[in-house]
Amino acid sequence: MRSDQVTGRTWGARGSTPVIRRTGNRFSVNAMSAISTKGRMHFMVFTESFDAKAMCRFLDRLAGHFDHKVHLIVDRHPAHRSKTVRTWLADHKDQIELHFLPSYSPEPNPDELVNADLKRSLPHTHRARNQAEPATETRRFFHHRQRRPHIVRGYFGGPHLRYILDE
Repeated sequence: MRSDQVTGRTWGARGSTPVIRRTGNRFSVNAMSAISTKGRMHFMVFTESFDAKAMCRFLDRLAGHFDHKVHLIVDRHPAHRSKTVRTWLADHKDQIELHFLPSYSPEPNPDELVNADLKRSLPHTHRARNQAEPATETRRFFHHRQRRPHIVRGYFGGPHLRYILDE
């Protein structure tokens, strides 16, 4: 989520362009999530850039929540394929295994539906003034989804995601 993202609707007098007031500061908030077909959701919201270090931190947190091996479907982001992550996975091969989607294929990635839902759910009428505001709203969204497993299970209902439920 970025502070300079322009979403939502507005209005203006006929013949004049509407002006949306917002801060000139640029900041962003990143989020990672993992969802299961049983309706569980795990997430991490952070302000630094998404790199191999952030990915390993998320994998550490995820591995600590389960007592069995986790199979994680990921896209081919450079952080997912980095040497640091491969080393971490080699040290924890009994806890987590990554399965890579083909290049540029957002349809079979259930987490893309979570991202779309997040962007639709964030308030569009209020522009964030600092980095803490979008981080708080993003965490609120994820906590809300965690308490509603039927919504998380619904992310797997699309025809492109049947491969997950069939196996």
